[in-house]
Amino acid sequence: MLLERLNNRPFRKREGTRASLFAALDQPILQPLPAQPYITADWKTVRASIDYHVEVDRHFYSVPYQLAGQQMEARFTSHTVEIFEGGKRVASHMRSFALYLHTTTKEHMPKSHQAHLEWTPSRLIHWAETVGEATAMVIGTVLATKRHPEIGYRACLGIMRLGKTYSNERLEAASKRALELGACSYQSLKSILKRSLDRQTSLPLEPERPGPRHENIRGAQYFNPPTNLLQ
Repeated sequence: MLLERLNNRPFRKREGTRASLFAALDQPILQPLPAQPYITADWKTVRASIDYHVEVDRHFYSVPYQLAGQQMEARFTSHTVEIFEGGKRVASHMRSFALYLHTTTKEHMPKSHQAHLEWTPSRLIHWAETVGEATAMVIGTVLATKRHPEIGYRACLGIMRLGKTYSNERLEAASKRALELGACSYQSLKSILKRSLDRQTSLPLEPERPGPRHENIRGAQYFNPPTNLLQ
């Protein structure tokens, strides 16, 4: 081969060949290739939100909850996401490309949040169905409107406690009222029960208010002229 002939051709102004120099200088210090190929990575400055998650490429990854509000550095490849704080790695996750969803490690959660892991949306809705159809609809709405699942779980568990405080019958009646008002939240249900609005037979009607008076407002008669003008 031409390459072999070139490497073994003697130098003109010094002794040896390219092959002999390689055998004497380079080959003795060569090391095995890395077991894994080199992986390129990107870096990004991130800040943990109040729910102890950071955003990387429109996906949210958890860090220890004590770091909420802290600025950190994220190193991410096509397979992994690593979070560093003060040069120390504090979190590592498999990379996810699901937009606007969360990857959460249990150990990163405060104890109060970890207790919610035993609950699932289906379990919460099943419990609500034992109270009544309206309560199940309220629970389903709460879970569907929360960006982070744990926030929805806390609200649902609070609604469950309202049933113990006021009775399931009143909770179901309050849920019906909340659905009528379009106010499906823990605070709305608590207010309805506290003010005994669940015991009212109908919603209070808002009194009619006269429209504003102004010379530029024509009024209904402008659009309904007298019939004799139309003949």
